[in-house]
Amino acid sequence: MVIEFAGVTVLRAGKHILDDVNWSVGEGERWVVLGPNGAGKTTLLAIAATLMHPTSGVAAILDDLLGLTDVFELRPRIGVASSALAQALPDDELVLDVVRTGAYAMLGTWHEEYAELDTTRALALLEAWGAAPLATRSFGTLSEGERKRVQLARAQMADPELLLLDEPAAGLDLGGREDLVNRLGYLANDPSSPALVLVTHHVEEIPAGVTHALLLRDGRVVSAGPIAQALSSEQLSLAFGLPLQLFSREAEGGRRYWAQLASNASP
Repeated sequence: MVIEFAGVTVLRAGKHILDDVNWSVGEGERWVVLGPNGAGKTTLLAIAATLMHPTSGVAAILDDLLGLTDVFELRPRIGVASSALAQALPDDELVLDVVRTGAYAMLGTWHEEYAELDTTRALALLEAWGAAPLATRSFGTLSEGERKRVQLARAQMADPELLLLDEPAAGLDLGGREDLVNRLGYLANDPSSPALVLVTHHVEEIPAGVTHALLLRDGRVVSAGPIAQALSSEQLSLAFGLPLQLFSREAEGGRRYWAQLASNASP
């Protein structure tokens, strides 16, 4: 298994951030993690990224048990894109270097030298995410949408076995979101891509090609499994605490989703 959580619980100041979470991600699976603010999504991803250990329970990442493995050796095998990581990246770092340092899970250049192969790969990934013209810009000068694209290129730099994306489309306008979600759809449908876990608040941001869904509320699992079974109007309503109606349509490579308040909901 790529990820295996058994009874994973995280307590902070007596509050359950995650509560007895059982969850597994297999090779080749593409997961979306959905839930409202405070559901525990970001904490779940932090454990999967080896940035946090559970208070209790067992978490295994790429067949290594957290607490019994050197996370610094494990992290280069995991690609991560998140707002927290973006804030940690130096504003004066050139975009090309932001991507190249991802090969070694570093947050800035020091005295290392990069092979021509590293540079070629970094430029190809920037091209794939529509960010090639940004290579010589400083990271701090980029817009929110540009930062998202650069982070996604960086997350793939080490050719990871696991890709973790925390709200990759958050803060983008409609056009920027749809372009990014479309590119994520190509990634999800590429059989050579690593296992993928994408966190979002919005079903509209689920790319075509996602195979599984995990819904959380108050740190507990509402549903988990193949997306056709785990994501429904009923389960979405339970997760968000509102009567919601889920819609979907066929798209290239899979299905796209949207939701709204159920038509028979009381005002």
